[in-house]
Order: sequence, then structure tokens, then C-alpha cells
Amino acid sequence: MRALVLALLMAAVPLAARAELDSYTELARGRELARVGDCVACHTAPGGKPFAGGLRLATPFGDIATPNLTPDEETGLGRWTADEFARALHDGIGRNGMRLYPAFPYPYYTKVTRRDADAILTFLRSLTPVRNAVPRDTLPFPYDIRLAMAGWNMLFFKPGEFTPDPARSAEYNRGAYLVEGLGHCGACHTPMNQFGANDAGAFLQGNRLQGWFAPNITSDARLGLGAWSIDEIVTYLQTGRNARTQASGPMAEVITNSTALMRPEELRAMAIYLKERPAPATPAPAPLPANDPRMVSGAALFIDNCTACHTRTGEGVALMFPRLAGSQIVQQGDPTTLLRVVLQGTRGAATSGAPTAPAMPSFAWRLSDTQAADVVTYIRNSWGNAAPPATESDAVHGRAP
Repeated sequence: MRALVLALLMAAVPLAARAELDSYTELARGRELARVGDCVACHTAPGGKPFAGGLRLATPFGDIATPNLTPDEETGLGRWTADEFARALHDGIGRNGMRLYPAFPYPYYTKVTRRDADAILTFLRSLTPVRNAVPRDTLPFPYDIRLAMAGWNMLFFKPGEFTPDPARSAEYNRGAYLVEGLGHCGACHTPMNQFGANDAGAFLQGNRLQGWFAPNITSDARLGLGAWSIDEIVTYLQTGRNARTQASGPMAEVITNSTALMRPEELRAMAIYLKERPAPATPAPAPLPANDPRMVSGAALFIDNCTACHTRTGEGVALMFPRLAGSQIVQQGDPTTLLRVVLQGTRGAATSGAPTAPAMPSFAWRLSDTQAADVVTYIRNSWGNAAPPATESDAVHGRAP
């Protein structure tokens, strides 16, 4: 009955008004989808206009400058057609046949539907044009040869839109579409091979990049999200914190710019997908004994520097100071993130649900590389935690900007 009433009401609306309403709806959808893709993060340079490009993305092969996505006709997307934009997302090929580098995550965006691609372009066309000419060839030889990407694609790229799993729920499939496609979570959380391609066999099992370690986000109970509830995952993505942990570094930026602005039902779908996706269990190593010299040194340093916030038992203070006991981040195989937080400090996500972002001060002035490695080793092997010890060399990398 409601459908009949709606149809009659729509029939009474003039065609011009209906077209305007449809256009507004498409623009609103495009804005939401652009948030899911966190487009603004990569396409906004420090101090620059949003979406105007110019950010230098550090890759193992050199820096890549991100392009201008505003509708400026000379330097942005002003002259792009919908077909050209969809081809860039689905095939990694820009205007005039220019091959794109996978720093633009088209291996994930290939799963985005054409309808969603068109909606994103509608939103980008609504932005104020910004004239910002961005150099498109910043990689050193031989990586600046874009034709080589044809060979890379043959080896590592499988194009094709997302196909729902009929054996799974609608929520699971929606979450899979968001995580595997537009959300491109695997671009950060999946290890890469020497050619810069994600290792499909270790999907979402953690990866070091840009001086951080993006943790395992599979359903692994110890290192991943297996022990988290659906609500805990949703709360974390909405606010950057929950009773278990707080976001830092690049993930705090993702939450601020992307997931905190998404609809709760979308976040729940992502959480369901991550919880239901099977993952290999990672056996815990044997924890270091308490009388190990690194543990003795680390314990003393922890008492002197850390207990005021994180407590002697590593429990922290819920929603204020992260819990270290049983922490997923603490026990990752790579100590990079923990060392970086200790030595450089960090600020969490600032969202409408948690407007005051918690901060961790830098201890670089206070701790030597050996001391930083020792206190991190102690944290990673206390209160039931078990993880390989951090080294002085690890601390040197954690101290680097």
C-alpha cells in the first residue's frame, strides 16, 4: 500500500523537480561513498584544499604525488567523462590510456559497482574547482615507466566487480563489498611482496608501511578481532576507541575522515564481515621469563614512566588510557607501532562521538634506544601477552620521522 502511495505522490511531482531530487540523492550517495573510500585523506596535501591533490605518498619505490580530484578543467577532473572515471577505478587506466600505479588502490576499487562509481563522480563534480597542477611523474627510473604496469597487472591484478556470496547474509555481503572494495582495508592491512602487490594468501593479516604496522584485522582470536564483539568494532570505528584500545597514527586519521562519518549499519556490516571471515590461528610464542635482563630493565622503566596512566597491571583506564594486557596491537609480530607511539607520541581520532582526542606524549627525550626496546619488550611479554622482543634496531626505526 505504501509503495502505491509513494508512486502516486511521485507522479504528482513535476519532472524538473524529480530530476533535481534525483540529482541531490545521487550527490548525497556519492558523498557517503567518497567517505567510505577516504578519498580526502590521500588527495589533500598538508595546508592544501580538500581533494585538490598534491600529497606525496611514500612507497618503497619512491614518492607518488596524488592527483587533483576537483572539477577544475585544466588540472582536475573537469573534462573527465563517467566512462573514463569508471575505467580508472575498475582497470587502473586514466585519461588517454595513462596507466595508474597501485598506490591508487584500483586492485580494490575494481569491485566497486558502476552505479557507485558514477555517484562518486557526481559528488566530485559538485566540489569547488581548484587549480592545482600536480606532477604526475615523480618516481625515479625505471619505476617511472608506466607501461611496465601492464605487466604488473597481468601478474597481480584481477579486475571484476564484487560478487555477493549467496550462502552468506546480506549484512555479510555488504561488509565484504565495503572492506574488499571501496574501503580498501587490505591496502594497508595486507603484507606486500617485493613488487608492491598485496599477498592475497595473507589478506588482512598485518603490514608495515610508512613507519607504522597496520595490525591483523582478521578473526584471529589473539592478534586479530576474534575476541572483539560486533559492538566493540563498531564503537572503535565510530569513535577511535573502545574498552580495549585506542586508534593512533594513520588509523586515527581514517576514523576521523572516514569511518566516523559512515552510517552505523554500514559499520556493523563491516564488523560482521571481519568477524565471520575465517583466518588461520597464529600460535603465541613462549613469553620471555621475568628474569630475562630485558624484562628486568623493562619492568623498572615501565614502573617509572607508564604506570600512572596504564596502571601496574597493564589494565589502563577504560576509554581514556589504552589497556596493554591482552592487547591486539601490543602482541603483533612487528613492534613498529608500539615503539613509534612510545618514542614519538601520538594523538587519537577526534570525532563527534569523542571530540577530545587522547594524546600519548613522546618519550624520545627520556629513553635511549635500548631502554625503549626493553620497555616495549616488557609490555609485549607481561600480563599474559606473548610476542617477540623488540630490538635496539627496531627502536632506531621507531624514532625516525
